[in-house]
Amino acid sequence: MSKNEFVCDCNIIHEEVVDNTLKKMPDSYTFSKLAEFFKILGDTTRAKILFALDQNEMCVCDIANVLGMSKSSISHQLSTLRRAGIVKCRREGKEVYYTLDDDHVQKLFELGLEHINHRQ
Repeated sequence: MSKNEFVCDCNIIHEEVVDNTLKKMPDSYTFSKLAEFFKILGDTTRAKILFALDQNEMCVCDIANVLGMSKSSISHQLSTLRRAGIVKCRREGKEVYYTLDDDHVQKLFELGLEHINHRQ
């Protein structure tokens, strides 16, 4: 298999396909936000936190225990995830509980995990 096997060898532009795609193309700001979103998810520790929160609502102490990390490290990562709108929290007395922000985040995380497991 040569490396050029996957390169288009024609000079034909399929105008209808190109025009249709351009009409639906989001603006640069949207792509920037999308790339930022995936960049935040692209960290092993944060992925582990998302897995934990996909299973249960959890406080920082519980997440730290599950991941074998310090509460400080987990709090830092949760702060990043919260600012990005990926997790949300609620206070109950002295405890703060975290969950995935919404169904979109949950579905995206679960689909990503499903895709990885499917490819193995």
